[in-house]
Amino acid sequence: MNKLGERLSELKRRHRKAFIAFVTAGDPTIQHTLDIAGILDEAGADVIELGLPFSDPIADGQTIQKAGERSLARGMNTDKYFRITETLSRKYDVPLVCLTYYNVILQYGVERFAESCRTFGVSGVIVPDVPVEESGELSKACGRNNVNLIFLVSETTTPERMDRILEKASGFVYVVALLGTTGARDTLSEKLGALVRRVKRKTKLPVAVGFGISKPEHAKKVIGYGADAVIVGSAIVKIIEENISNKRRMLDRIKSFAAAMRRACG
Repeated sequence: MNKLGERLSELKRRHRKAFIAFVTAGDPTIQHTLDIAGILDEAGADVIELGLPFSDPIADGQTIQKAGERSLARGMNTDKYFRITETLSRKYDVPLVCLTYYNVILQYGVERFAESCRTFGVSGVIVPDVPVEESGELSKACGRNNVNLIFLVSETTTPERMDRILEKASGFVYVVALLGTTGARDTLSEKLGALVRRVKRKTKLPVAVGFGISKPEHAKKVIGYGADAVIVGSAIVKIIEENISNKRRMLDRIKSFAAAMRRACG
């Protein structure tokens, strides 16, 4: 069991739900990322999902796409990303999960990427554009390095395909709360509760819900459906975007928002 598994198991023993916070590495600078991660840890984030940006992010909405563009414009790359995770993993106990795209991993080298995750403090990897049917090489590399490969399921996932995904999944199962790309929403899908319950019946892994979760009331509703964790990304990235010129205000607002989301998770 790695750091992610230990944290989620600890929360389960304490009958608490996890708050997973997403930010894009290097947005708007590496130092901002280090400071934001520290604030998220202080505010009670149980896991930090750290995006490794890619030029064509098919699952990301406009807010996170812009964050990736800002980061890439500043020269973010895979080597710099792992220097960030190494720094954070040495300074904080919060588990780190990488969200990226398969082109980035292929260019870096699949085995090398998994080894770097293990070496530099990344417990899990989410790769939205790798279908379970084509995940064999990455899955084996992650397994050899005690890194969780985390898969996504949605309301359009067939029962047969969900079974294949859950057979290979580790760490937690990422339930997509809405169809389309990431981004803050006012309301959640009416089908989400049934989907969460369907996944829970099929796996003992923690079930985390993301995409569109942007308010404490969203988190409370998702937890009420039986989810074990709530993933919040675009709402945090939007705070970064709106306060790029004032770092102190940015950090204060992220801390306040993250603390509210943590409380909502119970």
